Amino acid sequence: MSKTPEKLINEKGLRLDGRKPDELRPVKIEVGVLSNADGSAYIEQGKSKILAAVYGPKEVHPRHLALPDRAVLRCRYHMAPFSVEQRKSPAPSRREMELSKVIREALEPAVFLEYYPRTSIDIFIEVLQADGGTRCAGITVASLALADAGVPMRDLVAACAAGKIDGKIVLDLTDTEDKNGEADLPVAMMPTAELITLLQMDGMLTTEEFEEALNLAVQGCKQIYEAQKEALKAKYIEIKEAVQE
Repeated sequence: MSKTPEKLINEKGLRLDGRKPDELRPVKIEVGVLSNADGSAYIEQGKSKILAAVYGPKEVHPRHLALPDRAVLRCRYHMAPFSVEQRKSPAPSRREMELSKVIREALEPAVFLEYYPRTSIDIFIEVLQADGGTRCAGITVASLALADAGVPMRDLVAACAAGKIDGKIVLDLTDTEDKNGEADLPVAMMPTAELITLLQMDGMLTTEEFEEALNLAVQGCKQIYEAQKEALKAKYIEIKEAVQE
């Protein structure tokens, strides 16, 4: 068992990984990584590594789940048994089922589901390595996989969490900060419209701290949104160059 650090922020104002309170972890995103999926994306955010695949729109099975006026968006969030230090059961846990629902509800407002009645769009999110923030990173990468599949969307959905550690509001918590901190505030949004699609809170914050954390999370979402757009552009520039050759 690793010991809990006494201080999450040192006397220089830096966190355990050397970041300032308002800094994101390094983000690396790739789009179109799975050839057999209709759309896919991969994200590394700090030590968290997540893969997302989208299949559809396609016929719904079983058929009685089909809706006459829109598509059914289905989401499965799953953590690989080797994604955490102590091997977890491959069976879906209660937390995974809850996060599947949370992620689906965060993405639904962005998708034009009414364009594809009586169909389903299936999203599979696989956490390959977990170090905090997998809910937000899962939303970010699933949004890109939907875009890669050509699913019409109002905007990409970017997600980021803020929280409170050692009495200070910080951005993009690691697993250690999440477990030993005082509060966690995951936020997902469509940045162009400035529309928040997910807002949760675990822990205790004053009204002033909540507003500060929310504003910081929104700024984090906007930074991730820029990385999302760059990743999409990179894929299509690569395709264009391949066609020209």
